[in-house]
Amino acid sequence: MVFIIWPATTIKAQQADTITTKDLREVSVTAQRTGSEVSPGQKMDEKQLSRLGSHSVGDAIRFFSGVQIKDYGGIGGLKTVDIRSMGSNHTGVFYDGIELGNAQNGQVDLGKFSLDNMEEIALYNGQKSNIFQPAKDFGSAGSIYLTSLKPKFAPGEKTHVRATVKTGSFGLFNPSLLWQQKISDKISASFSSEWTSATGRYKYTYAKYDKQGGTKLYDTSDYRRNSDVNAVRLEGGLNGVMKGGEWNTKIYYYNSERGLPGFIVNNVYGHVDRLWDRSLFIQSSFRKEITKRYSILLNGKYAYDYTHYKTSDTAQFPVDNYYRQYEMYFSMANQYALTTWWTISLSGDLQWNKLDANLQEFSYPTRYTTLVAGASAVNFKRFSAQASILGTFVNETVKQNAAAPYQQKFTPAVFASWQPFPTPDWHLRTFYKRIFRMPTFNDLYYTEIGNRFLKPEFATQYDAGITWNKTFTDKLLSIAGLEIDAYYNEVTDKIVAVPGQNQFIWTMMNLGKVKIKGVDVKANAGWQIKKQVDILLKATYTFQEARDFTDPTEGFYGDQIAYIPRHSGTLIVSADYKGWEANYSFIYTGERYNAKNNIPANYVPAWYTSDISFGKQFNYKRTRVHVTAQVNNLANQFYEVIQSYPMPGRNCRFIVAVNI
Repeated sequence: MVFIIWPATTIKAQQADTITTKDLREVSVTAQRTGSEVSPGQKMDEKQLSRLGSHSVGDAIRFFSGVQIKDYGGIGGLKTVDIRSMGSNHTGVFYDGIELGNAQNGQVDLGKFSLDNMEEIALYNGQKSNIFQPAKDFGSAGSIYLTSLKPKFAPGEKTHVRATVKTGSFGLFNPSLLWQQKISDKISASFSSEWTSATGRYKYTYAKYDKQGGTKLYDTSDYRRNSDVNAVRLEGGLNGVMKGGEWNTKIYYYNSERGLPGFIVNNVYGHVDRLWDRSLFIQSSFRKEITKRYSILLNGKYAYDYTHYKTSDTAQFPVDNYYRQYEMYFSMANQYALTTWWTISLSGDLQWNKLDANLQEFSYPTRYTTLVAGASAVNFKRFSAQASILGTFVNETVKQNAAAPYQQKFTPAVFASWQPFPTPDWHLRTFYKRIFRMPTFNDLYYTEIGNRFLKPEFATQYDAGITWNKTFTDKLLSIAGLEIDAYYNEVTDKIVAVPGQNQFIWTMMNLGKVKIKGVDVKANAGWQIKKQVDILLKATYTFQEARDFTDPTEGFYGDQIAYIPRHSGTLIVSADYKGWEANYSFIYTGERYNAKNNIPANYVPAWYTSDISFGKQFNYKRTRVHVTAQVNNLANQFYEVIQSYPMPGRNCRFIVAVNI
């Protein structure tokens, strides 16, 4: 759905010799989502994101169906996403159209990206329904697109400023500033900054049971230690428009120091590990319609990441390691309209990655990646389809030891959508995609662990779904929608760590095979009561059976893989009334197991949380003040997303945002 808000408007009307004014109430217009996307994604806009009580992108994405977030706890805890149980390395994360990468371990920490500068978050299974895109966009089993706020100015406006302060539990102090400037009719600039400081200290309860899962060995309450975080984010951008096109340039910088509180196990409650992160990237994009039939898209990026991990000198195994990653990327995409209903595209990407570290006998790898994608799309009145094939060519060199062999892979994808009835309420869709993920530098070259002969890990996806969306006029129920998808995924040559010559030295091997069956359900509805109260509801439910079929001789053959619940769901209810707003959100994650064997000793109980928020907007001339109070984990549930990493109990947050 698309929601458009017009501010209160004054209309002057002349009647005879008198002039009167009439104030019109703010109007909310709701329009049905069009069926132009062959495989529509799940989306949340700026207004929805601001209500969730979420601190980062990782927190917000939990409300999408088919998604599991690995959260290691607290404001500064690592947050990665797993879509439909295929593993976080099969998920591509794109920021303003260009992928965020991590060649070292394949993990993108979503906690580094704030919602204060976010216009939209979208999640696509398979790939985005657009053949006019870089080759990398065809290269993931699932994709998350983060879109930062773009300057938009009304006539007569030249400057927008928004200052926000968040404070609350765990010593949180989180000010941010957003500035947008109109330079000319075709060029605008923006700057966003944010500082996050928190002690991360929260109370938790932890219990330990015997191997049969029955007798409680001990039960303790304590405060999370060494979980402080101090982080700064800076972003600047230029945006321009031209006849038949647009361009933008962005620079991003992130610097943080944090404690790593570690796991709680065997009466060990405190850790002393520290982590320093620095990330910098500069990226640009240029899109132009050269003729009525031919368009071109150019993307470029340079990225540098520094990581420093250190334990105390008093630790049993002191560590002081640093890693430096370098990336350069260039892409060119071409689209040509053969007819009004048939379009083709050709994309080519070049990427260079390098990793340095202070590890002994480190290989110092460099990776050269070339991607070429050809795609075609047909669009008729009631039927649309897309097909693509991606060629990936990877060559690596090292300064010492031996490099991994050359890789060359071709992977296809097919998507189709059909409107079965003349009215656009119903749509049927399906897709097939085969894709792979390259082993990371850690998989291949980590000292005494990496295996340079690893093969890529393949994922095969099948999906069939149905969508119903309806808009009602002059009724209490204004909108309603339902989406149901059934899917089957298979992951082969899964890269796993297995014990080597002793319990302290492991190695990476292609051993895993996982079969995944699931159903995603998404529902939404909207009500308008006496044209004064607007109520919106969004609900999701996911059933997943993700079973390990690696080795028939193992006791866990056919068991559910670790940390994947069979049942999970979310609910969001929001209401607006004359500048007041209220929001309730609920997350449920069913019972799971924290290891391969589905036995009582590895059982992890279900958990759920409820969050509420209330807000009010005040207007004075051209200044808007938005005040929000949030209470998260309302029932004070003590739970763990990852075993032995306790999550926070009840906590609160207060937000004041001033828009000029």
